[in-house]
Amino acid sequence: MTQRSTDLPPLLALSAPSLTWDETSPHSDAFDDVYFSREDGRAETEHVFLGANHLPERFANWQHHRAFVIGETGFGTGLNMLCAWDCFEQHAQSTARLHLLSTEKFPLDRTSLERALSAWPSLAHYAQVLCAQWPEPVSGIHRLHLSDRVTLDLHFGDTTERLNLLDGQVDAWFLDGFAPAKNPAMWQPELFDAMAARSRPGATFATFTCAGVVKRGLKAAGFSWQKVPGFGRKREMLAGYIDTPPKDTRRQSTPWFMPPTVKPANHVVVIGAGMAGCSVAAALAKRGIKVTVIERDAPGAGGSGNRQGALYVKLAAETNHQSRFYLSGLLYSQRWLSQQAFTSPQETPLWQPCGVVQLALSDKEATRQQRFMARHPLPEAVVSAQSETLSELVGLPITAGHGLFYPQAGWVRPKLLCKHLLQHANITLHHEEVANLQPHDSAWQVELASGETLTADHVVVANASLANRFEQTAALPLQQVRGQVSEMKLPEGVQGPQRVVCAGGYVSPPVEGVLTFGASFMPNNATSDVTTADHQRNIDELRQTLPEWVATLETAGVALSPDTLAGRAAVRAASPDKSPYAGPVPHADAWQQDYVALQKDASNVPDTQGEHHSGLWISTAHGSRGLSSAPLCAEVIASRLCDDPMPLELTLVDHLHPGRRIISALIRAQ
Repeated sequence: MTQRSTDLPPLLALSAPSLTWDETSPHSDAFDDVYFSREDGRAETEHVFLGANHLPERFANWQHHRAFVIGETGFGTGLNMLCAWDCFEQHAQSTARLHLLSTEKFPLDRTSLERALSAWPSLAHYAQVLCAQWPEPVSGIHRLHLSDRVTLDLHFGDTTERLNLLDGQVDAWFLDGFAPAKNPAMWQPELFDAMAARSRPGATFATFTCAGVVKRGLKAAGFSWQKVPGFGRKREMLAGYIDTPPKDTRRQSTPWFMPPTVKPANHVVVIGAGMAGCSVAAALAKRGIKVTVIERDAPGAGGSGNRQGALYVKLAAETNHQSRFYLSGLLYSQRWLSQQAFTSPQETPLWQPCGVVQLALSDKEATRQQRFMARHPLPEAVVSAQSETLSELVGLPITAGHGLFYPQAGWVRPKLLCKHLLQHANITLHHEEVANLQPHDSAWQVELASGETLTADHVVVANASLANRFEQTAALPLQQVRGQVSEMKLPEGVQGPQRVVCAGGYVSPPVEGVLTFGASFMPNNATSDVTTADHQRNIDELRQTLPEWVATLETAGVALSPDTLAGRAAVRAASPDKSPYAGPVPHADAWQQDYVALQKDASNVPDTQGEHHSGLWISTAHGSRGLSSAPLCAEVIASRLCDDPMPLELTLVDHLHPGRRIISALIRAQ
């Protein structure tokens, strides 16, 4: 069921603030206020936010499986977050994790961020890591992995709006931002209500201000506060806590999406070693969890086994939940891939951010692309419309008159990437086939075809088109889609495209003289034999995409024939609505019984929380865009399993929920 994003704010590029500088100290022209104290900004942060929230002691005593979560209203230069990170490194035990989340409506550009943070040489390492991953100013959530133990979620947009969309809970708040007198629009009752609703019981807060509007707002929202000594010339500040946060009522109209209670994970079994399974395994292993990956063949043996895969998305002209997810996935994958190490001493790169050009081969597609750009004013560093410069961008003659350029996208070596992701001390690869899954006491029994049985706290099903062959997952509709890529050795001296070119199919820059292009798309076909018919389809698509270049090849004596091509075919999985399944596996029989009233009246929503198979998760239906979707879906599953804040807005987390098709089927039965 395609949903419109009426409950999400518009997708847009955010404006950088206008700044006046005093050497490395920025001053906001719009709010006529400084970002940090000119006397000693770091000491002020340590006093106001770290000390008043008792972070050194809390970090030292943190024993929970989940991460300690700090929420901040106003990222600014990042000084507060970097100081919290440094404090965590100094005081926390080696098994502890820290999750930082911060809102920002006017994000600094990278150059300004680097300049501001250069004022603190003692934080230089932390600042370098942050700046290297600094995202483009696109509204939404941007997850940055600062280290194996520290994660930062940047929520770009209005603070209150962002906190109302947050799917997660906070242990300590940095109530920051320009002074209430300078920025009254932020310091409103709705902000304090949103903070309270996203707090864990006993969550603390600290803020530099003692303004009456802040004291009244905090008290009305349920926080207890007291005045404590301020920093420097500021005599007093506020600190406090909330004992009993209000109940989260956002899913009252969709109780089936209420997250299940999750038990701690010591051992997780992941079924499948393609992109979906390997990225889940890596996300869990990084969080200190022991993972056993069970793969029938080899890592990247299925749809993730091609020589090259394109990292790209095709976004809808009219914003919907699917497009919002895929854009978030693309931006996350770009950062995530850039953090992956090289695969060999020869430093064979796992991916190349060469850029992707999406051609419009018809007037209809050109109009669609133009409509998309008109409705989505995104930064040019994310996507831009192109016409006269297409040939220059691609490095080959382009006959299409219009296209979209994604400068930070590119191509990946998916098979090597899968192998690389499994090279973690917490991951064990088991070459076997799973015969059956059975819950046993509070764990799962994973029965293998060899007769061996593994026991796990949680199981993640990630074996593509076979993911619904288990009794617990059988109700999830999946479509098998055959895809074949073709490979051609280019003659010496012949240049291929310098960027990935997409239209009906895609063609990548050649690797070691081999051009990869395709892929055929054959729904409801589970065969994996390489066929001349699919080679011919790929040739026809290549001719349509790059007609002048293909003509040049043939003039040079290159015989573009199915009989001369190598290739590879595999079966991918797709869902009916073409969005992945990522999350807990619903108990289908219970859902169909509990929500049967929807068949007669979709507005008649029972007050019943959705029942799930405890400890069973799924990541599948990534289709041909798994490089853009699987890594972020892995974070969705790992975050929920580990009780971390989610990397997507609550609405988009629900959009990916594996039970959504059960509900839509009940409603359609009307």
